[in-house]
Amino acid sequence: MTTTWIAAHRSPVIRPDESFHILEPRGFADQTLRQSLRLPGGGEAVRITLSNRYGKEPVEIGGAHLATRTTGHGIDPATGTALTFDGAPTTKIPAGGELVSDPVERPVTAGQELTVTLYLPGDTGLTPYSLMPYDIAHAAPGDQLTAARLRDAEEVPTGHFGIGADVRAPEGTRIAVAFGDSWIEGAATTPGLDNSFPAQLGRRLTRGWIVRQGISGNRLLTDEVGAHLLARVDRDVLAVPGVSHVLIHIGLNDIGAPGQLTYPEPAAIPTADDLIGGFTTLAERLRAAGLTALGSTIGPYRGTVYEGYDTEAGQAVRREVNAWLRGDTHPFDAVVDVAAAVADPAEPERIRPEFDSGDGLHVNDAGAKAIADAVDLSLLDL
Repeated sequence: MTTTWIAAHRSPVIRPDESFHILEPRGFADQTLRQSLRLPGGGEAVRITLSNRYGKEPVEIGGAHLATRTTGHGIDPATGTALTFDGAPTTKIPAGGELVSDPVERPVTAGQELTVTLYLPGDTGLTPYSLMPYDIAHAAPGDQLTAARLRDAEEVPTGHFGIGADVRAPEGTRIAVAFGDSWIEGAATTPGLDNSFPAQLGRRLTRGWIVRQGISGNRLLTDEVGAHLLARVDRDVLAVPGVSHVLIHIGLNDIGAPGQLTYPEPAAIPTADDLIGGFTTLAERLRAAGLTALGSTIGPYRGTVYEGYDTEAGQAVRREVNAWLRGDTHPFDAVVDVAAAVADPAEPERIRPEFDSGDGLHVNDAGAKAIADAVDLSLLDL
C-alpha cells in the first residue's frame, strides 16, 4: 500500500508583540514545556512540527519527547520516544521558521492523545503562541523531559511553538481544514474534550478527518488577533498536506472587535460590501486551488458581555452579509447555516440560552454539537 504524509493536527500561532492580547504571551527559560493533542485520524507513523514563525531569534531545543498521555501532565513512560531532527536530539528552531521531526515509526490511531514535551534550556523570549490549545499545557523547572509526571508544574493556558502533527496514511486520504475564528478554534468549549464544532463534526465522518486552523479574535480583513484570514490562506490551508475541503467561519470580529477595542468611543467597521468582497476573494482563491470551499453564516452575538462589541451598525452588517450567504449569488460551493443552528428562535440575533457559553458570543459544547449536527455530510465528501 502506498502511503503519504497527511496533516492530523495544527496550531496556528499569533505574534507575541501584537498590541491587543486576549491572553498574555510568555516565554520560557530552563523549563520543560508539556503540551497535548488529540489526533482526528491515524496512520502507520507520525512526525511533529515545531514553529517559530514570528520569533525574532532562534529557539534552542534541548530535547524533545513524544508519548501517550495519561491524565493532566502525565505520560506513559513505556510509550515514550525521543524526537530527533535530522538524527539529532537537540536543535534550534530558526527565527521565522519551523522544524519537522524525523518520523516516529509506530502506528497512531484516531482519538489517540499524544503529549509533546520540550526542554527549553535558554531564554526563549516571548514566543509565538496559540490562544485555545486542545488542552491546558504545563511548564516545570529544569529538564524533566521524560518524567512520568512533572514536578512543580504550572498551568499554561496558551499553546506554544505551533505544535503540529502529520501521520503517514494511505495515499488518497483527504481531509478538511476548518478555517477561521474562535468558533473554529473552540473557545468556551471544555478543554481536553475536543468539543469544538469542527471536532464534533469530524467524529460524524466515515472517512477522512478535519484539522482546525482557527484563531480566536481573528478577522477576515484586518490583522490582530493573528494575521487576517486572507493573509493566512496560503500557509494555513493551501500548504496543509491532504486538504481537499475548507470550512470557514469568520466575520464576527470584523464587525464587533473595532467597537470593543475603542469602547466607549465609536469605531468604524467594515461595510457589508467590504466583507462580501473579502469572502469572494477567499472563495475564489480556494476554488482556484482545486479545493471545495464551504462558507458559513456569521454566528449570533446580541447581548454579548464584551462592551462595545454589539452595536446596531454591526448587527445590520451581519444581517446583510448573512442574507447574501443564504442566497444564490455567493461564490462558495455551499454554505452551512451556522447562525441558524444556534440562534434563539425567539430572538435570532442571540445564541439560544442552552447553547450560550455565558458570554453571549461563544457557544458551549452543546452549541458546538448543534452546529456539527446541522452540517450535511454530503458536503464533506472526503
